Amino acid sequence: MSNTVFSLFSGAGGCSLGFKQAGYSILYASDIDESAGKSYSINFPDTPFEQTDINKLDFKSILSKARIKEGELDILIGGPPCQGFSTAGARFWEDPRNDLLKSYVKALRTIRPKWFLMENVEGLLTAKGGEYLFEAAKAFTSLGYRIRIEKIYAQEFGVPQRRKRVLIIGNRLGKNFSFPEPTIKLNGRIFRNSEVTLQHAIGGLPEAAASKEVELPYTMPPKDQFETYLRGASGVIKEHFCQSMSEIQIQRIMALSPGQTMKDMPEHLQHESFKKRANRRVMDGTPTEKRGGSPSGLKRLIINEPCLTITGAATREFIHPIYHRPLTIRECARVQTFPDDFVFHGNTSDKIQQIGNAIPPLVARVFAEHIRDEYGFAVNASTSGGLIGYSVTKADAMSPALKKTCALLDSLTINSAQGKFAI
Repeated sequence: MSNTVFSLFSGAGGCSLGFKQAGYSILYASDIDESAGKSYSINFPDTPFEQTDINKLDFKSILSKARIKEGELDILIGGPPCQGFSTAGARFWEDPRNDLLKSYVKALRTIRPKWFLMENVEGLLTAKGGEYLFEAAKAFTSLGYRIRIEKIYAQEFGVPQRRKRVLIIGNRLGKNFSFPEPTIKLNGRIFRNSEVTLQHAIGGLPEAAASKEVELPYTMPPKDQFETYLRGASGVIKEHFCQSMSEIQIQRIMALSPGQTMKDMPEHLQHESFKKRANRRVMDGTPTEKRGGSPSGLKRLIINEPCLTITGAATREFIHPIYHRPLTIRECARVQTFPDDFVFHGNTSDKIQQIGNAIPPLVARVFAEHIRDEYGFAVNASTSGGLIGYSVTKADAMSPALKKTCALLDSLTINSAQGKFAI
């Protein structure tokens, strides 16, 4: 029997896909976004999907419908987005802006999965002075979970993208565990050198069509193992098109060489909003090199380096390293390691948002296999909760904000008694 998964905050299903590729069975999924939910249902037709607010979910009912008892689920995947401006101090859990985290904790308490995997943006580490992360960790450990918190770099697990995210993984089986070792060791501040680059992700695609209605056949044999992983079974490529552009858009794109951004353009080509934001603090006497906050706008990518982080703006701002056009939906999906037969529902904005928000399936698969193969799902003798360890930066120096977070986390050792957590 395959291992079982529930997915909360599932989005289009990036994390679910990684676990499915690792042989897990996805028994239930939920997300509030309608377009993402339709994408999920198309790609996982055998998984019951519920499009609703997590605060409205009845977790006991979900267990009953899935025909699984409390404590039997192998792993709960997905995590609540951090709202960022929560109330500090004793009233943290009373703040409605923390309701998503509160409901997530209720899900853990009711379902009692053997493991959970929660992903979030890098900003989680310092949100509200580290208190959001601290309160979440305290709640998880109070429920008997041994947890580990680490900032991971997707490049190190074979993703052709410079993407940093925070993972919190926990189990209530009494297992002390570690994260998987990176498959690609990286050095340098932004990790320009990598064994997997933008070329590996998009180099084998034909040129983009002029219409989204066109399905393109593959025109080249697979270049390598990574491209074989991305290719769908249908033999055609969808969502690989470029919409028409204005003359000024074309001029801006043609002015950029690989690695250049809006600030490298002639001033007459720079977008007005860019110039206003880039120069908004010029008059306060702050030295130019210390102003900060200046947007980069358009960016032409470099073919033999990993891509920049795919976000909801990627199809507007990321320029193909060779062709004079932005990246297509399918190119962004490939950079995120979605195979070509993965379908995204909605308009262009919906689709790129789903792609940008997703956990890269390849990362999810690595962690799914690691948990299954290295630690399993059997209960150990001891089931006390606590923080096993954390890693929040690769840098030698640490910012004051991160130091504050670490000081909070240091109180959650494996031996600390957290008591019953009541919500």
